[in-house]
Amino acid sequence: MDMNKHVKRLEALDARGLYGKDFLLTWEKTDDELNAVFAVADALRALREANISPRVFDSGLAVSVFRDNSTRTRFSFASACNLLGLVAQDFDEGKSQVAHGETVRETANMVSFMAEAIGIRDDMYIGKGNRYMREVAKAVQEGYRDGVLERRPTIVNLQCDMDHPTQCMADMLHILHTFGGAENLRGKKIAMTWAYSPSYGKPLSVPQGIIGLMTRFGMHVTLAHPQGYEVMRETEAVACQNAAGSGGSFTKTHSMEEAFEGADIVYPKSWAPFAAMETRTNLYGQGDFDGIKALEKELLLTNARHKDWTCTEALMEATRNGKALYMHCLPADITGVSCERGEVEASVFDRYRMPLYKEAGFKPYVIAAMIFLQRIQNPAAVLAELAAKGTSRAPD
Repeated sequence: MDMNKHVKRLEALDARGLYGKDFLLTWEKTDDELNAVFAVADALRALREANISPRVFDSGLAVSVFRDNSTRTRFSFASACNLLGLVAQDFDEGKSQVAHGETVRETANMVSFMAEAIGIRDDMYIGKGNRYMREVAKAVQEGYRDGVLERRPTIVNLQCDMDHPTQCMADMLHILHTFGGAENLRGKKIAMTWAYSPSYGKPLSVPQGIIGLMTRFGMHVTLAHPQGYEVMRETEAVACQNAAGSGGSFTKTHSMEEAFEGADIVYPKSWAPFAAMETRTNLYGQGDFDGIKALEKELLLTNARHKDWTCTEALMEATRNGKALYMHCLPADITGVSCERGEVEASVFDRYRMPLYKEAGFKPYVIAAMIFLQRIQNPAAVLAELAAKGTSRAPD
């Protein structure tokens, strides 16, 4: 283990802006701050692989709030917190006083007395999720300012309506390891493309997060989807701005074939149309559940018109040398396995199964790195100290 390499890499970056802050959107962070997360994630992984304890907390709580179902992100957050020495506690709103009218401000303070971090997933309703996270952040800041909380817990976005930063940062770390560093990404083409799914309501945050992050690395990012499956204009504007600043490009197409042509990386993933998610949010706000059911039926029919949008062996052959890196946040809808027709052919998925699992395996370290940098004032020195102490994590 060459911890000195990771420490020097971190020392070369200005990550001071992360300390004491929250991680809500990747495009709110500087290039140095994002690269610091990658550096710390690699360092924490190196410590664990060397059987050295990376625990920086002797005690403390990490609270998770999942307003949507989750497997990978839920366990990644719990793993990340445990890695650092925190106890993860899932907050179930259905078993709390929220059902009796408890406010966001009150709830945020009540769960934070000994909390170092709060992870939140709120991704289903346009205009709601990221705003809710900021309400929690404001509430705990007030609690800390007024002396209610001894420390102000950091907020980590575990997926909202706008971005999925822990997923996209894990995806990016997977790409960095696959291609041997950021210097090898300039000029590479990545296709973020819609793919057919027999379910209608998948959030927009993954494609939005991908175009918002990958455009910062000088890559040529293509967003492909059928007409009517647009994402938020704000995130497209972010992608355009990032591409202009990095020397890459951001383009859109209504052809999956065009997106795959010559691509180095492909990310075929279903999502719901932005306009439909807006309508769903309005119906939800009105309590019109019959309207929501009718919308679901309509969208399933609309999806079914695009069953040809699926990642096939033929499409993979059209990528650069026929060997593009296939990526997915999982779970993928696999044709003939998890559904009759889905996002990807079984043979393609099976060929990339182990790389996909490795891609997912970066997420606990990315989340831990976010918490570490937001809670530890001298991260490089602390990492060096952990390596020097060499405390065994478990008996050999």
